[in-house]
This record gives sequence, structure tokens and C-alpha cells, in this order.
Amino acid sequence: MGKLWTILTHLHSLAGPTVMLLYPLYASVQAMESPSKLDDEQWLAYWILYSFITLMEMVLESLIYWIPIWYELKLLFIAWLVLPNFRGAAFIYDKFVREQLRKHGLSTAGKMKKDKSPSSSPKDKEKTKSKFLAFVTPKKDHEAY
Repeated sequence: MGKLWTILTHLHSLAGPTVMLLYPLYASVQAMESPSKLDDEQWLAYWILYSFITLMEMVLESLIYWIPIWYELKLLFIAWLVLPNFRGAAFIYDKFVREQLRKHGLSTAGKMKKDKSPSSSPKDKEKTKSKFLAFVTPKKDHEAY
């Protein structure tokens, strides 16, 4: 029984990096080399969500420490995001992330769907860029120190 437990422990420790990093890396390279844009969207969405999860893990490390099955829950969630049958990453991105971007005026996806062509005028691109910069740039206090 001891050898079986050792093997299962090693498989469990390999499952995380394989599911979270190795397979997505391989699939991302395959997506970049394929002519289809649908798989590109899936993997871009995955890397955006994975980086967000990793950042939240770093910030909330002291709280996550008290959740004994955190690693298993994360592994299951990441597997759902990664597996191509579910397209979880694209689903989460479409339903939540894109919605927040639209809410803050940072996405042109709604305009593209209505017009059927992306806005290519320099004026529109500059407007979108300035909205993004205003969103991510910290506000300066005008008080003297």
C-alpha cells in the first residue's frame, strides 16, 4: 500500500503543472500555428484567466492557506478551463471579463459585431487607447506635499 500511495502522490504533484502549464503551452503553440482564430481566442482567454487566478492566489495566500482542498478545487477549475470540449476559458471570458470591459468602455467588441468590421480609423484607436490608459493609470492627488 505504501508504494501505491507514493505513486499516487507523485502523479498528483505532476497533474497540476501538466494541466495548468504544459498542455496549455502546447495547445497555445498549436493554436498560433493554425489558420483558425477560434482556438486563439480560447487560449488567450485561458492565459488571461490563469494569470488572474495566480495573482489572486498571491494576494489571498493567507486565506487560501486555511482551505484544505484549495489545490484540488483549483486543479478541477483549471481542467474545466483547459479542456477543449468545455471551452471554459472562452465561456468565462465572454460572460464576465468582456462584460466588465464593455461596462468600462474598454472593449470594441460590441461595435465590431454591429458594424461587421473593426474600427480602423486612427481617431477611434486613439480614443480607445486613451480610455484604457485612463483606466489603468493611478489618479494623481493635486495636493502639495
